[in-house]
Order: sequence, then structure tokens, then C-alpha cells
Amino acid sequence: MLKVTLLGTGGTQPLPERALAAAAVSVGGHNILLDCGEGTQVGLRRYGVSAYRLSAVLLTHYHGDHILGLPGLLQTLGSLNRTEPLTIYGPRGIEAVSRAIMALAGPQAYPVRWQQADAPFTVNELQITPFPLTHRVPCCGYALALPRAGKFDPARARAAGIPIEYWGTLQKGETVGGFTPEQVLGAPRRGLKVVYATDSRPCPAIVDAARDADLLCMDATYADDADLDKAKLYGHATCRETGETAAAAQVRRLWLTHYSAAVSDTAPGLAAARAACPAAVAGYDGLTEELEFDKT
Repeated sequence: MLKVTLLGTGGTQPLPERALAAAAVSVGGHNILLDCGEGTQVGLRRYGVSAYRLSAVLLTHYHGDHILGLPGLLQTLGSLNRTEPLTIYGPRGIEAVSRAIMALAGPQAYPVRWQQADAPFTVNELQITPFPLTHRVPCCGYALALPRAGKFDPARARAAGIPIEYWGTLQKGETVGGFTPEQVLGAPRRGLKVVYATDSRPCPAIVDAARDADLLCMDATYADDADLDKAKLYGHATCRETGETAAAAQVRRLWLTHYSAAVSDTAPGLAAARAACPAAVAGYDGLTEELEFDKT
């Protein structure tokens, strides 16, 4: 099971009911934070996502509405007596950003590590693949995949003489007592995949990364195509374009996010997105869903 929570769905300017860009993915008692705009700490508390249990922070890019919550968050983690290292990932240019953020946050008792996200990596059980977005500055989206092992075959385990006390470990995909998971597991089954893509114009990289995803959280800055020229100029998407991108990727769910502060009513934009992707939902701060493996 994998839980996704939108902590902030605004872009550029925070509003009383809409904090700036941030989302959390939770699995196995640990959390991964995607972006950290103003209001992220309030969102973490309000929507029950533990800051202390953060394993990593994934930054899409370094515009203020995506990173200005970081100095305070790092200070809060220090006040909670964190000792585990925290790794912050982001696209090209992270070295300069790390110096600025750490100058504001001050020295911390726990290690803060900064890593350019230029290749797939793993955090706890999640396999994370960064991919390029089309924005005004270097920007990347993230595909977070939770793999699922093949079905356990007790008959094969008994035939191989594997002690019952080893079965649980082998089911987790771990070798034990000289026995390997391949001896008792079938072919890998469909896992879970969440894709986070903001800020960006629609682009083939999003479609490729989000193919058959359980959930796509995507930039939907402008509700109306009357703002299409602005979307192209500033590197964002209209809700119609976001719905069409999700449909091309054949995603199971779409959450619209990163609304312009000028969007006071999300219903028209949602209707535009649903014209192509009926599974679209207008994202809002606090929107949460628990994704589960297929029943196979």
C-alpha cells in the first residue's frame, strides 16, 4: 500500500486555503516529500504526515514557490533531535541552491546531503526515476514505483525442502539460509506507480514516465485555454492539456495541481481535463488517497 497526500496545490502565490507546491508519498512507515513550498510544514501537521519520518526530499526545480519552505523544515527536524541523514535530490544547479538553503537554515546536528537527480535511485522500498520536464529552468519530474514480487508458491517451497520459518523472508524477495526468492516466487506482478510532474509544458517525457501509472500529479496552472499563450511563455500547462497528457499516458488517476492564484474556481478547469481524461480530479490541499496493489 502506498499513500499520496497533496500538501500544497498553489503556484507562485500562497492563498489562505492553498499552500504552495508540495506533496508526500508514504510507504512502510516512511515519507518522501516532493517539493517544499511555503506552507509545507503546516500541511505536514494538518494532514498527518510525519516530518520526523522523512526519508528524502525530491525537488523538481529551484523557483521559490517550490523550495522556500526548506530552511524552516530543516530547522524543525533539528529541533526534533533528528540524527538520520536527510538526502535532498534535485536537477542541475543543486550545489548553489544547497549553499543558499543551508545558509538560511544554519548548521544542523544531522547530515543534510544534496544529490543531483540525474539517474534512477532507490529510497527505502521505492524505485525513483527522475525525468526531464519542459520549463524555463532545469526541471525534473519523478516516477516513484513500488515493485511487487511474484506470487509465493508453497508447493515449490516444500518440494525444495525450505523450512517454513524462511518463507516470510523469501516472500519479501530476500535470500535466506542459502535459498533464493526465485525458487519460490512466480513472475513479478504489477506494482504501484505515482508520477509527479510540475512545473512543465506537456511533453513526451511525461507521457513516457506516466505510462499506465496509478496516479499522475501534474501541472494544471491555467484553467482556461484563453491563457494558453501564458502557459507557453512561462512553461506551464492548461487543464485541457494536462487531461490530454494523462489520456495519452493511459493513467488510472489524474490529480490537477499547481493552480495559478487567479484560479478561484477549479470546476471549469476540471471539466476541460475530464473531456480527455474522465479520471481527473481537481487537486486541493489535503487530498489523500491510499493506493493498493491489484487483487491478483
